[in-house]
Amino acid sequence: MSRSSEGPSALKRKRQDSQSDSLTEHERRIYDAIRSTKDMGINKQVIKRETNLTAVLINKSLKTLEGMKKIKEVKGIQSKGRWGLYMAVEFEPSNEITGGAWYENGNLDRESVNVVKRLCVMFINKHEVATLKEILAEVERTRILNEKLTPKDMKELLEALVLDNEVMKAGEDSYKCCKRGSRGEPKLASMASIPCGVCPRDFGLGSNLQFM
Repeated sequence: MSRSSEGPSALKRKRQDSQSDSLTEHERRIYDAIRSTKDMGINKQVIKRETNLTAVLINKSLKTLEGMKKIKEVKGIQSKGRWGLYMAVEFEPSNEITGGAWYENGNLDRESVNVVKRLCVMFINKHEVATLKEILAEVERTRILNEKLTPKDMKELLEALVLDNEVMKAGEDSYKCCKRGSRGEPKLASMASIPCGVCPRDFGLGSNLQFM
């Protein structure tokens, strides 16, 4: 008996094509609008504007497409619970949508941010001067976070600490403590109530990171 020479990827594409053929005209228009946004997603308001379909048809079609596993709903940090974002299942939401490592399900993970900030200040204070690479390695060594941080993620947090006046730059990618208590140790208690400061990105590790 002969076997098909097609691999798993080809079979998966065939199944997707078969599902696509079964879409109604309305579902196809909505799916195309969603898929065109790739990893940025699209909300119901924009879908309505782009397809000129009624809210009833859009809601019904979205439910059908989700049931077919063709699209998924994701939470964006700027949606504030009002509008979910829809994207095709083959895409993962970009950091611009999720907020990156410091956000979970569209919400700032304040506890993790504060824990990592404390660890960074303590490590920098212990070594007097520490590089971005050394600090990142220490955070990874402790395994206090489930998600792996990138150098960019770590730099965002360190720059926030600079704005907090908890640490100061000591070189291109080096940092040292600038605030010490009576025993020469960093004043960590204040960190839970001080905002990170202002970041150039509205959705970054800046004014959104309020810990009060």
